[in-house]
Amino acid sequence: MRKPMVAGNWKMNNTISDTKKLIDALVLDIGQIADVDVVVCPSFISLAVAKRQSEGSLIRVGAQNLYWKDAGAFTGEVSPMMVRDVCDFVIIGHSERRTLFGETDEGVNQKVKAALAVGLAPIVCVGETLSENQAGLTGEVVSRQVREGLKELTPEQGAALVIAYEPVWAIGTGLAATPEGANEVHRDVIHPILREMFGETVGNGMRILYGGSVTAANAAELFGQSDIDGGLVGGASLKVDAFTAIVRAAL
Repeated sequence: MRKPMVAGNWKMNNTISDTKKLIDALVLDIGQIADVDVVVCPSFISLAVAKRQSEGSLIRVGAQNLYWKDAGAFTGEVSPMMVRDVCDFVIIGHSERRTLFGETDEGVNQKVKAALAVGLAPIVCVGETLSENQAGLTGEVVSRQVREGLKELTPEQGAALVIAYEPVWAIGTGLAATPEGANEVHRDVIHPILREMFGETVGNGMRILYGGSVTAANAAELFGQSDIDGGLVGGASLKVDAFTAIVRAAL
């Protein structure tokens, strides 16, 4: 049985003081839930306060990105070593990084390896655009992203990471894949590749989250599917009541 996870991706939202208030409220509401891994991923400047305010609770902190070099003349980037100081998780390959900032499957692979090397658990995002979906290319695109993003990893490394399937056309649009449609991608595309790459035991045990307009209204139906192990939540994770309801739906 795979333990469910709900991760909140706060994107470029919330000041440091906003983050403190939100974390404080979440700690009161869901800070002691042990049967769901709850992760919050604020902006880089708020990671330290998120770590401090969540101490003593079961809420864990993740970054939204990193660079694959440990140090050097890379102005504006943040290294895996820096992220590790305050985080347990890191989101890698989010569709906004791919579409807005030109991130490639090769770059995702470099970042995944760098994160694992310092003990961070990557949440690796994959997903197709609307045009790819309409052209019937979902399986082809997602398969390529999984294979290229995770290539050359050992089964032990594979066991340490999480996959998030987030159809690009469903992110921030109010549109969501149907629970059955999302589960089909998880069950029939992603999990078979994970079993092929890392073996039956590891592949079956790896968690796949759904991301793309997850709300308090649709969370229970999404999480009730056989191969959806929780959610990577965007806008709804910025609202205490909504995020709390989504986490409880994962129970």
